[in-house]
Amino acid sequence: MTIRSAVVTPGEDLRRPEISRGGRAAAAGPAGAILVLLLMACLPYLVEPGLTSELVTLCYLVTLASMWNLLAGYAGMVSIGQQAYIGLGAYALFLANDHGLDVYTGTIVVSAVVALVAWPLSYLAFRLRGGYFAVGTWVIAEVVRLVVVRFDSLGGAGGRGLAAVTEDPLLRRAFTYWLALGVMAAAVLGTYLVLRSRLGLDLQAIRDDETAANSVGVDVTRGKRVIYVLAAAGCAAAGAVICVDGLGVASPGQIFGVQYSALMIFMVVIGGIGTVEGPVIGALVYFLLDKYFAQSGVWYLVIVGAAAIAVSLYLPRGLWGTLDRRSGLAIFPVARRVHGHQGTARPETRT
Repeated sequence: MTIRSAVVTPGEDLRRPEISRGGRAAAAGPAGAILVLLLMACLPYLVEPGLTSELVTLCYLVTLASMWNLLAGYAGMVSIGQQAYIGLGAYALFLANDHGLDVYTGTIVVSAVVALVAWPLSYLAFRLRGGYFAVGTWVIAEVVRLVVVRFDSLGGAGGRGLAAVTEDPLLRRAFTYWLALGVMAAAVLGTYLVLRSRLGLDLQAIRDDETAANSVGVDVTRGKRVIYVLAAAGCAAAGAVICVDGLGVASPGQIFGVQYSALMIFMVVIGGIGTVEGPVIGALVYFLLDKYFAQSGVWYLVIVGAAAIAVSLYLPRGLWGTLDRRSGLAIFPVARRVHGHQGTARPETRT
């Protein structure tokens, strides 16, 4: 039998390896992000209203991508039914608005209400695993849509507009932009804080191997349920922003459409699943593709599809995921990195 042991030669400085999460970047990255958000908050005073209206779309795209990444990238739950909570967010805003609550404050209330609805729905969804879970979330979204269209007060099978919104178009655009920016900031920074907590460690263990995570004391079901509810609240806030931006909903089929799940998956795959920055990059890429190629007819779909295929084949970790792996760059560092000690231990073989 061969035994390998480590022998330290005289003069070697053998120190315990250090473990950190980004060093100075752990503070510099979020601080820089907050500075960017403050600068973005000033844009209604600096640029044309048309630009801020376009940025509203970018903000809710980042929110949606971040929520899906939290589900699939960190908790291992691949959902194609998050449109259920996007639609519930929009329709719950109608109810809040009908009861005298302004749409901007109502967005916060709506997020909390939809989170409460998502809690019992999670008991249904979590009875399924893998591909069955993905299909099951889609079925739940369709059931929610069918229930909503039964209420004539919500517009039935047709669309519905918001009853009370700021009449001044300039003020409305500015307030809507600030609302979208605030929701996006809460989604990204909230995700970062969750991942740096004990729950974040539990999530990564659950994603890698549920059985192993459970064997070391991780409450797998509780962790997944908390993330499912948080993601539902974030999607509901994004749905409320979409509703405010469009002054209503064109139809239930549009706001409950599975295209939102397709967009979330595309943005996360392009940017990099399992990173905080990836969904932001992916949302920006999709936003630019949609802005400059949406009027190209069928070629728009070809370009979007080609981009997804190219990234999947040659950059399977996504744009930011590949950059992070090669350079170690992280604006929102959540992974723990081990720094080697000075000196080395020379292995010795004994029989």
